[in-house]
Amino acid sequence: MDRTPPKNIDEYITGFAADVQAILQAIRQTIHEAAPEAQETISYQMPTFTLHGNLVHFAAYSKHIGFYPVPSGIGAFQEELAGYKQGKGSVQFPLNQPMPYELIRRIVIFRVQENLAKAAVKEGKRAKSGS
Repeated sequence: MDRTPPKNIDEYITGFAADVQAILQAIRQTIHEAAPEAQETISYQMPTFTLHGNLVHFAAYSKHIGFYPVPSGIGAFQEELAGYKQGKGSVQFPLNQPMPYELIRRIVIFRVQENLAKAAVKEGKRAKSGS
């Protein structure tokens, strides 16, 4: 398939069938609610949310939604994600099963807290070196 890389998340979502678009919009909304300060972008040709660095990515495939909360986001929810196919920093949510929006929300909140904590540590180091 010769697709032009999407410029934004709206463009990405419109490239899919209506049923998949609805799921992608719901995931996007779930992420917005869990991380209202996060910025939307496209990274690795996937919808990405950033807040003091990458927060999460997601992408649609023929049979699943790939969700990428980095390895720490997978590790922190290992028990709840045990029923899903996983990679080092990714999980696959099959399109023929209910989408676990509540779990996605909690993973995003975890990632927000993680990124804010890292940013605070960096800021603290910066403040010390500047004094």
